[in-house]
Amino acid sequence: MRKIAIYGKGGIGKSTTTQNTVAGLAEMGKKVMVVGCDPKADSTRLLLGGLVQKTVLDTLRDEGEDVELEDIMKTGYGNTSCTESGGPEPGVGCAGRGIITSINMLEQLGAYDDDKELDYAFYDVLGDVVCGGFAMPIRDGKAQEIYIVVSGEMMAMYAANNICKGIVKFADAGGVRLGGLICNSRKVDNEKEMIEQLASQLGTQMIHFVPRDNQVQRAEINRKTVIDFSPEHAQADEYRTLAKKINENEMFVVPKPLEIEELEKLLIDFGIAN
Repeated sequence: MRKIAIYGKGGIGKSTTTQNTVAGLAEMGKKVMVVGCDPKADSTRLLLGGLVQKTVLDTLRDEGEDVELEDIMKTGYGNTSCTESGGPEPGVGCAGRGIITSINMLEQLGAYDDDKELDYAFYDVLGDVVCGGFAMPIRDGKAQEIYIVVSGEMMAMYAANNICKGIVKFADAGGVRLGGLICNSRKVDNEKEMIEQLASQLGTQMIHFVPRDNQVQRAEINRKTVIDFSPEHAQADEYRTLAKKINENEMFVVPKPLEIEELEKLLIDFGIAN
């Protein structure tokens, strides 16, 4: 089983990218589990057809420790297994602890056992925070591969670079490696070339460039992934290609984060700061 965590700047489209990629893998016949690590609990919504799933933390609060796996896991598109960690009540506690509690609970209930025959476990992780509970997939070796969703916007690139620093910190202890950058296009000038160069300087690859297309939003309004909503659409093929590239990927590295001056120079060289 391959364990993958998706990171990136808040609002960059991690959850959308994750769910559409998972749909592509499921369509290929892969058995996938998705663990939503965001207190908003929206990491599995498209796979579940809009179902508001009760989170692990809410279940524990309401029912105590006596829960079964089916209480916190639902079956979604393509026989995917979907669960949401949830978070504390607003203003109370650390949301990162929800990730720790959820993953520990899933392990205790046998979600990762061999009889589940999982090919992949995906962790959709909140924002670009790489400290505390949010770093758990990296820190404790829960994830072996990291993919960073990025765009040609400065703050998205800054976040990607910052996440790479977190990977470096935990690479030796947990064995985690960077599998590549996923460019979720915002139609920035020279975006594809710039992210390819960023990836090169980090010592990794831009594994796929996902063009911006309104079909993604149409599918989301209909509470589905693009592959489920409009399987013949060109955007569905983009996510199929991304899924195929991840499935076949063999490039896993300890990245080489840039200094802020190097990152700014990259932006200037590609005309963003002009």
